[in-house]
Amino acid sequence: MIEYAYIFAFGCFALAMLMNLWKVVTGTEVTDRILALDTMFINSIALVVLFGVFLSSEIFFEASLIMAMLGFISTVAYARFLLRGNIIE
Repeated sequence: MIEYAYIFAFGCFALAMLMNLWKVVTGTEVTDRILALDTMFINSIALVVLFGVFLSSEIFFEASLIMAMLGFISTVAYARFLLRGNIIE
């Protein structure tokens, strides 16, 4: 019974990532694409955590923390590039 819940959750997050990918490809503005990429990071973190729960392994939680830091830094870098034209001053 629990396996069905994992399959359903994996399917939902995979579908959300596909919808975000569609927004990245067809986004009209750069800001829409940046937000879609950030949401893709969040969905991928959720998939990694869910996979870690499924396998009962702690290493996936550490990997998700690294992914969260990279997602935050990349979103800030994209936003800073849009506002100022450069990343490093």
